[in-house]
Amino acid sequence: MSISGKRIKKFFSFYRPYLGLFIADITCAFIVMVISLLLPLCVRHITKNILLIGPQGRTAGELIVPTVLVMAALIVVQSAAALFYDSWGHRMGAMMERDMRNELFSHYQRLPFRFFDRENTGSLMSRLTSDLLNLAELYHHGPENIMLYFFSFTGAFIILLRINSGLTLAAFSFLPLMLAYSLFFQKPLRSAYRRSREQMGELSARLGDSLAGIRVVKSFANEEIEERKFRAVNEDFYRARADIYRKEAYYFTGLEYFFTQFIMVAVAASGAFWLSGAGLDAADFITFLLYMGYLTAPIPKLVHTIQQYEDGITGFNRFMDILEQEGETDKGQTELQNIRGCLELVDLGFKYAGDREKVFEGISLTMNPGQSVALIGSSGIGKTTLCSLIPRFYEPSSGHILLDGINIKDIPLKTLRRSIGVVQQEVYLFSGSVIDNIRYGKPEAGEDEVIAAARKAHAHDFILRLPKAYYTNIGPRGINLSGGQRQRLSIARVFLKNPPVIIFDEATSALDNESEELVHQALRELVKNRTALIIAHRFSTVKNAGRILALTGGGLEEKQFPEGPEEPGQV
Repeated sequence: MSISGKRIKKFFSFYRPYLGLFIADITCAFIVMVISLLLPLCVRHITKNILLIGPQGRTAGELIVPTVLVMAALIVVQSAAALFYDSWGHRMGAMMERDMRNELFSHYQRLPFRFFDRENTGSLMSRLTSDLLNLAELYHHGPENIMLYFFSFTGAFIILLRINSGLTLAAFSFLPLMLAYSLFFQKPLRSAYRRSREQMGELSARLGDSLAGIRVVKSFANEEIEERKFRAVNEDFYRARADIYRKEAYYFTGLEYFFTQFIMVAVAASGAFWLSGAGLDAADFITFLLYMGYLTAPIPKLVHTIQQYEDGITGFNRFMDILEQEGETDKGQTELQNIRGCLELVDLGFKYAGDREKVFEGISLTMNPGQSVALIGSSGIGKTTLCSLIPRFYEPSSGHILLDGINIKDIPLKTLRRSIGVVQQEVYLFSGSVIDNIRYGKPEAGEDEVIAAARKAHAHDFILRLPKAYYTNIGPRGINLSGGQRQRLSIARVFLKNPPVIIFDEATSALDNESEELVHQALRELVKNRTALIIAHRFSTVKNAGRILALTGGGLEEKQFPEGPEEPGQV
């Protein structure tokens, strides 16, 4: 898995805040490795210099006890070092993961609407969760494992050469076969892991889609259809996992049982030959067997580290793919004071990225402070898109927009958007309490201000009837509230925000008459003394506007309020 020089620099930059901890972690890992190599030498000292050669005037206990005490001290130090690098090393990885997640989430907040139009929410979530989790493991274990495996293998090899070079080379001759066997399975295992992750994504997407649309499922009595769809994708996931288990079985059985045991048999047979020929004593043979694990264990662990590296670097590249996406352009330097709300759209044109045809072009409109304008037009003509250009959710392909005579590109985004209140067609409420959702319009607002805003939005009475009034948890997306109640809470948020410009993308067609009338009362209150652009789907909203404009393929056309009964199909 390749990675560019710029990304390599970024990769290592996350170590910088924890450099001291990283050095301590590597030092402790090195101590653990060195002591692991020393302990078999202590055993060799006991068996060779004490038990076999003899006490030579001193008791065996007097000779063994100091060595045992040294070994005990080494084990205590090793345990303390292992405890540190296992605990704090993982915490270091978790802290780096936290930093990356914060940075990525912050970048999500700065990305433009067009980015989210083309990206899958589940994929964006996985980059914040599983991708960074794999990366945290690489940050912690990657350098640590490479150092441990290299030095433990090299150290054991040197020690064994000094014990018996012939026996060492005989054992070492099998290691290239183990390495070749490991590398042979590396690609199919990597492919199997990748397919499993993809199937897990499909499974999660299918589950989320079905649960999110459970009301539609039940309304059409299509539970069996959803079950068949889920069983199919679940079966694909099972097959992907089964493929992993089959390949892992061949891989680990070959390494841990066939090759390792075969090498032990070869070493035992060769050792017996050298023992019988007096070329090797029993103490050295025992020590040799103790060190054999240091020669064979690094091979499968190294392959695992390679897999860990590929998973981590894949996650890092996906992380960087998002960070390298250009955020919203904000070069505004003109801070507006006492905004009047004079809004001018000058020769606007817009098309979505990748589209050849424009959604609209040549749109010009002047709205005086405090004026309400209703915008009607057929579905899909671009009414919502046109309104989305005003707070710069999208950038126009041509033309420009002025607020109080200033090009909105010259106004800082925060200033611009704090000056514009948007009541969207699809109301979104966050999980949490009623008061927290209203306070979203002004996070520092006190309870009295929240209640005043709710009163203006005709929401106060129904809020008081909730189990805990303003502190009632409304559930995900406000699921515990009716459509009219959710709409009035969204209007209360805008009342609390108190902007000079209002954009109302009306969504009352699905409401009952009583809820619709309450929402319209709240709307009439909201637009007083504010510049308001209202996307109208029904004439009951149009009649409250000072001007009525129709968006057509030819631009904006002035309309008059129709006489006679309301006919929703006409707008």
